Amino acid sequence: MALIELKQITVAYDQKNNILKNFNLSVEEGEFLSLLGPSGCGKTTTLRLIAGFNEAKDGQFLFDGKDYTKVPVHKRNFGFVFQGHALFPHLNVYDNVAFGLKLRKTEGKEAKEKVHRILEVVNLKGFEDRYPAQLSGGQRQRVAIARSLVIQPDLLLFDEPLSSLDANLRIQMRMEIRRIQKELKVTTVYVSHDQEECFSISDKVAIMNKGEIEQLDSPQVIYKQPKTEFVARFVGFENIIDTAKAGAAFTSASTGGTQSGKWAIRPDDIVIGEDGALLAANVSQGTVKVTTYLGREYQYVVETQLGEFIVNDGREKPYEHGERVTLGFPAEKLVPVL
Repeated sequence: MALIELKQITVAYDQKNNILKNFNLSVEEGEFLSLLGPSGCGKTTTLRLIAGFNEAKDGQFLFDGKDYTKVPVHKRNFGFVFQGHALFPHLNVYDNVAFGLKLRKTEGKEAKEKVHRILEVVNLKGFEDRYPAQLSGGQRQRVAIARSLVIQPDLLLFDEPLSSLDANLRIQMRMEIRRIQKELKVTTVYVSHDQEECFSISDKVAIMNKGEIEQLDSPQVIYKQPKTEFVARFVGFENIIDTAKAGAAFTSASTGGTQSGKWAIRPDDIVIGEDGALLAANVSQGTVKVTTYLGREYQYVVETQLGEFIVNDGREKPYEHGERVTLGFPAEKLVPVL
């Protein structure tokens, strides 16, 4: 049985606009699940619903088999890590971390042991007397994580916790978050709009679009086998081919004998050659409309009878604007999408 179950959940901020409608989600105990998608897709609303900050208009939220739909925030033993740390500037690290314990009337020796133990877990031993202004961004984030973990939560929730950090620090912190989650085996739901961030730390990822989950699977499966056109584009399959329009240019080797449906392919997987140079199946002639230097390679926008395609290629001498080229679409690189 899943630890978290959202069943037919509807959340609306007014009478007309539903953020989530008939929404369903299951999370297994000990699992690290990320909710990923563009702004406005409903991922933060889902997280806040689980936390108890948002109330469902319809539907049911079950936690460990118990109905939590109407359980108030303070009665849910959930840890929540906010986007902006939300540390108390007038409290030192120790008192910030111990705050949740104090609310739960846990004090004295027991509180000290718990605070010192969790500071060791997040690699902040020796920082007890420092104040937030004396810490780096990554250290402040670790304090926020420690504060959420010290209460021994039944569930840990993250709302875009790394968005305010620079790129190198984000990479370090996501590794720390994954290490801590694995060590403590706490079930975690994590919200981000950063694909690489989610894929690097999650057991499963739910790709959301307009209040619905378009695909929920392991990062590896989503990356290699996106189910829908939206998911494909979101994870880097920037080119979509409608085989119904492709006609004889696409053979049964790639489409399994059918001439309908859509297929996705990454820019790195399209072969580009001089006009007429490619003799394999699944080719299309086109004209280079844009040439962009990316450092290690060039990226082209090529207009063909099948539409425009984005193509990456590493040849030293680039194709020029207006040059005629042939594009090849290897059958093994084409992924069917809805």
